[in-house]
Amino acid sequence: MFLNPLSHLSRVLMSLLTTSLLVACSSSPDFSGRQSSSLSAQELATKHQLMAVYQIWQGAPYRLGGESLNGVDCSAFVQNAFSSALQVKLPRTTKTQVEIGQEIDYDQAKVGDLVFFKTSYTTRHVGIYLGNKQFMHASTSKGVIISRLDNPYWAGNFWQFRRVMSPPL
Repeated sequence: MFLNPLSHLSRVLMSLLTTSLLVACSSSPDFSGRQSSSLSAQELATKHQLMAVYQIWQGAPYRLGGESLNGVDCSAFVQNAFSSALQVKLPRTTKTQVEIGQEIDYDQAKVGDLVFFKTSYTTRHVGIYLGNKQFMHASTSKGVIISRLDNPYWAGNFWQFRRVMSPPL
């Protein structure tokens, strides 16, 4: 059997690219709570409310335009979490969510701030900051999860934090 060297090389490169992307998106956050002492009492209360919502949505699959446990996109998940946990109404899309509130410096982010990413030239992604470099979001590959901001993929695509509550509840 004759193998086309370019075709074989192309498959090998595609496999390596896919593997590196999966590895970059697979870091596990630290749920031990060791760093939670750096959160204020107010932030801990907000985190508790957000985590109660996360427990319901955890693992729900990603679906572009979805708004239910059967499939949800990032902005609908954020909209639902803010409404359920914090009684704050947000717009439906990432495009409109990034226009509200106030941009916050990276080192000033607090639990409950929105975190935005530019994942491609035209694609934007949003999640909710949980403190200690963690955020919850609807991932296109894993559904609703908690990820780390210092994961190379998210760190490389970070855009901005926005505070829509002043201060976060």
